[in-house]
Amino acid sequence: MTNNQTKQKVMEAACRLFYAKGYHGTSVRDIAHSASVNVSLINYYFNSKQGLLESIVTNYYEQYMTVLEETMTTTEALPKIDRLKQMIATIIHYKQEQHQFTCFIHRELSLDSIFVREMMVTYLAKENYLINSVFKEALRDSGNTKLDLQFLYVQLKGLLNSPYSSANEWKTLVNWNQSQDFFAKKYVHLICHWIDHLSEGTGMDKKSNPSILSR
Repeated sequence: MTNNQTKQKVMEAACRLFYAKGYHGTSVRDIAHSASVNVSLINYYFNSKQGLLESIVTNYYEQYMTVLEETMTTTEALPKIDRLKQMIATIIHYKQEQHQFTCFIHRELSLDSIFVREMMVTYLAKENYLINSVFKEALRDSGNTKLDLQFLYVQLKGLLNSPYSSANEWKTLVNWNQSQDFFAKKYVHLICHWIDHLSEGTGMDKKSNPSILSR
């Protein structure tokens, strides 16, 4: 096994344990046992449990920003409403594919680490800029001056984050027997219908592109 494969194996084990037991409830020894490696190897690669967490968070957000920026680039020619829907699909599918660590981030990353907090602020500011710009462009095209775009943007962020910030409530109230991919597609469809509702009567094309909703 290569060094990169070993590091990835350790990071995946840490993600599972952080989700199940919490950051403070997980020891380096727990991670080493789950990944079938020596504790010394984790210290060699990451220096500490905190260093391991920082590596995972960096990797998560770097990949997240990459897929958002790629979506921004590949959807430039689309109608603005479809561009917004494609971005929503990208976000939900990414979060769902990284479900456990996404839930962990929303649940626990108010940790006492200046590095992690500052890094999250940096990435979240960039995320807000990208999503907010696409959202406002799409709805401004409607010509409906009665829409409070900033208020609606906060609602959109709530929709994007809710399944992961309130994961236990979602598991209790929503049927989770279907696959993760099925949930993502269904939830994207729901948010896109909310977008359609905002654009009703505004002259915008309200028909969702099937390729966006099915991804």
